[in-house]
This record gives sequence, structure tokens and C-alpha cells, in this order.
Amino acid sequence: MQRKGGRRRETGGQDAAAVEQVLDELYATPPSAFVSRREERATAARTAGRKEDARRIHAARRPTLAAWAANLLRRSRPEETRRFLELGQALREAHRTLDAAGLKELSAQRRRIVAALSRQAAQLAGEAGQRLSPAAQREVESTLRAVLADPEAADRWAGGRLEAALTPPSAFPSGTAPAEAARPEPGPEPRPRSPRTASGTRAKDELAERRRRRRAELERAEQEAERAERHLRDARTEQGDAQEALRRADDELGRIRETVAAAEERLRAARADLDRAERERRAAGERDRTAADALTGAEREARASARRLDRLAGRGR
Repeated sequence: MQRKGGRRRETGGQDAAAVEQVLDELYATPPSAFVSRREERATAARTAGRKEDARRIHAARRPTLAAWAANLLRRSRPEETRRFLELGQALREAHRTLDAAGLKELSAQRRRIVAALSRQAAQLAGEAGQRLSPAAQREVESTLRAVLADPEAADRWAGGRLEAALTPPSAFPSGTAPAEAARPEPGPEPRPRSPRTASGTRAKDELAERRRRRRAELERAEQEAERAERHLRDARTEQGDAQEALRRADDELGRIRETVAAAEERLRAARADLDRAERERRAAGERDRTAADALTGAEREARASARRLDRLAGRGR
């Protein structure tokens, strides 16, 4: 028993890795097959004596269709989702200091990128045989918006094991007081004094510096959004090329199958002709042997008749 326990400790890390792989597999499985696959994996772990692993596997909850599609997007488009997560981090940082005009521009970019990724998720789900309803696609969009707005949601999505769609907060969390640009600039002091004048100058300088930083952050966020959009366009183009190549391959495969079917039909006919020819040859061979035997008998009979005739002719002389 001690030896068995020691072996278990040595392979514990491998078992843990195996459980993680099983969970990744489960959350990549379409929801319709999730429960049966989960029970199969849990039973296998229980049979192997890994009760805790079986408990963890059995505790996995079946994802909704929208959550599964979001997980599928995360796993199938790792480079795009990495950029999307980075964009969310940049946007959350920029949101702390941007003014209303900058936030409006970022909101438009977020909508474009979220819509593009949501379409990709729907397409991936369709290719896997799972059609997303409009409501499910809206849940995917809600999840993506939550990923951009909430770092906790981003971490959950990055894990690829969502069980349900995520809901974004009503607004990006600022984490600080509202941007200074949203407050009115300080007016002139009622009793101007030299120290106050210096203080006002410093405040203006600080405000100008904050605005400069906000513009720089906005530019970085815009550049990141543009890169993400370009990557999405490139990915869609690549996918379109791949689908066209797949269509051509399907057509070629169809033609080859027709050619093979025709060749197989001709082969069957040729084999039938060969069988018939072999039967006819065997019959002809049998007739040839019978005729040869008859000829041999006739020749013997003819020779015997000739000898008798010779004997009779000799007696007559």
C-alpha cells in the first residue's frame, strides 16, 4: 500500500495535467455532446482510481451555446484573441483619462471589432455543425464587450471554459476619479495674488500635460484597434481563400469519385466477361478432348478395317 501511495505522488502532476486536458476537451465539445463526453471521462478517471479527478470532471457544467461559441473563438483564433485581450487592456487604461470625444471614437471602434469577432464565432460554430440564433449571437457580443471592459471577464474568457455568456458593466470602470478634462477649468481668483497666479499657471501646465497624455493614449488605442481590424480582415481573407480551396478540392474529389465508380463498374463488367470467357474456354477444351478421343478411336477402327481388308484381298488371290 505504501508503494502504491508513492506512485500516486510521483504521477500526481501528470494526473493534474490530464484533468486540465480533459476539461479543455470538454469545453471544446459542442453542448449537445458535453454531458455524455463528461460522464465518459469521469467514469474513466474513477475506474483508474482517480476519485478526485473524477469529481472535478463530473463537476464541470455544460456551457450554453453562446458560451461554447465564445470558447471556440478563443481556441480557434489564438492570435486574434490575444490582440483582442491586449486591446481591452489598452482601452481600459485609456478610458481612465480620455475626454468625451475620445471615448466616442473608441466606442465606435469597439463596436466594429466586437461585431467582426462575433461573426467569426458564429461562422466557426456553423462549421462545427452548431448554428447560432440571433439571440445566441447577441450573447456572444455581450461576452466580448465584457472582456473589453472587465479584466476579470477577460481572464475568464482567456481560460476558454466559460459556462455562460458574460454581461459587460454599464460603463468602463475608471478606477480613478473622472477625467480632469470633464471638469470646468478653474476661473480667475477673486483676489489675484502672485502665489495664486503661479498656481494657476502650474494647473494649466498640468492640464496641458494630461491632455497630451490622453491624446497619446488615444492614438495608441486607435493604432491597436486598427491593427486588430487589419488582422481580422486578413484572417477573413485567408479563411475565404481556404474555403475556396476546400470547395475546389471537394469538386475534384467528386470528379475522382465518379471516375473511380465508373472504373469499378467497368472492372466488374470486365470480370464478368472474363468469367464467361473462362467458362466457354473450359467447355471448348472439354469438347476438344472429347473430339480427340473420338478421332483416336476412329483412327484405330480405320486401321483395323484396313488390315482386315488386306487379309481378305490376299485370300482372294
